[in-house]
Amino acid sequence: MAAASRGLLSAVRLASRLAPGSSASRSLSSAAAAATADLDGAASRVLSAEPREMSAGSRRAGAIAVKCGMTALWDKWGARVPITILWLDDNVVTQVKTPEKEGITALQIGAGQKKEKHLSKPEVGHFRAQGVPLMRKLREFPVTEDALLPVGTTISVRHFVPGQFVDVTGITRGKGFQARWDEKVGIQRNACITRCFAVT
Repeated sequence: MAAASRGLLSAVRLASRLAPGSSASRSLSSAAAAATADLDGAASRVLSAEPREMSAGSRRAGAIAVKCGMTALWDKWGARVPITILWLDDNVVTQVKTPEKEGITALQIGAGQKKEKHLSKPEVGHFRAQGVPLMRKLREFPVTEDALLPVGTTISVRHFVPGQFVDVTGITRGKGFQARWDEKVGIQRNACITRCFAVT
């Protein structure tokens, strides 16, 4: 039974949940439990999306967003505060990584939608095995044990608290040939660096 695929085991578990009163479902559920024990070697952890008590050292999952633009707001003293507008595009937990299985505690978050023809077969198989929709971007966020979320949990703006500080990582928009030129001096930056090294 160690060669059984995870898809087969999840189908057996699903069939056992659909008809809880039948004797066939009891034998299927015991077979699935035995197969799971053979494959994993340890009892699998059941995660729930209930609110938990977070400690000071807790590290939560982030979100994948698209920068829409910038604007400004004014506070009660009349000071202008620049803000960035971000769009969270269907953030869903696609995989939970635990120390027992992968050796780390992390959440894989997917964002956006993508057609099957634009994904590779391993990516499509990964999404189908987890039972989540096909995603455009995948990122992994290391978290603490108390911040684990079950697969399929949607992460929206309610994941964050107003006034909370966040770390933002992004990719600079490409500027092509013009990025090589220094606006003040009017010469190429690379040439300036080599010239500076040559002088010293």
